[in-house]
Amino acid sequence: METINTRRTIRKYSDREVSESLLNRLLAEASRTQTMGNLQLYSVVVTRSKEGKERLAPAHFNQPMVTEAPVVLTVCADYNRTSAWCRNRKAAPGYDNFLSFINAATDALLFTQTFCNLAEEEGLGLCYLGTTVYMPQMIIDTLRLPELVMPVATLTVGWPAENPPLTDRLSAEAFVHNETYRDYTAADIDRLYAYKESLEENKHFCEINHKETLAQIFTDIRYTKKDCEAMSAGLMEALKRQKFL
Repeated sequence: METINTRRTIRKYSDREVSESLLNRLLAEASRTQTMGNLQLYSVVVTRSKEGKERLAPAHFNQPMVTEAPVVLTVCADYNRTSAWCRNRKAAPGYDNFLSFINAATDALLFTQTFCNLAEEEGLGLCYLGTTVYMPQMIIDTLRLPELVMPVATLTVGWPAENPPLTDRLSAEAFVHNETYRDYTAADIDRLYAYKESLEENKHFCEINHKETLAQIFTDIRYTKKDCEAMSAGLMEALKRQKFL
């Protein structure tokens, strides 16, 4: 409990090696997480080499931790292995569709979160890279992912060389709905986001970006409509090439 309440995203790592035995144990333990039909619809590509990390970096906008972390894990939604099993056991798989991608992606993300929890309990530091689904084709090509395999999450892993401050979180009141979904009034939004908007670092963020509100940082700079639409198109094209659409 203490670990989850104090967890931090770590982007700077020491030179200490993450042993193969420790990593393999954590990956195996994470496989006990929930999975649809007990099929474990995921695969993990482990990248340790300098060359491999350098090839992956452009897909993640060359964020420094991709090449500086001892280990990079790319977690993939994988229906290729299950389909091969079916074909080799006189069964006809029918998993080249979007529902199957959602099922496999859910499996992969559940595995990812379980691995994060286990690794942080061991004292490892992690950074979850949301960029994985921004330019997936670059990752697919770099890692030579076959059809019915799609990258959905990337983790940089290592021993922390920093202790950044905790980031804020919305209260449970903001996301827990009893019985049915209750939509938010303007007064609800004011109350639920008051603390986040009052933080000095967020006020400073607005000042240096010349924005009136924190929300404008997200809509106008970080996650613009134009960028979201362009990356959505790339994601859909990658899903088509991987035969999920």
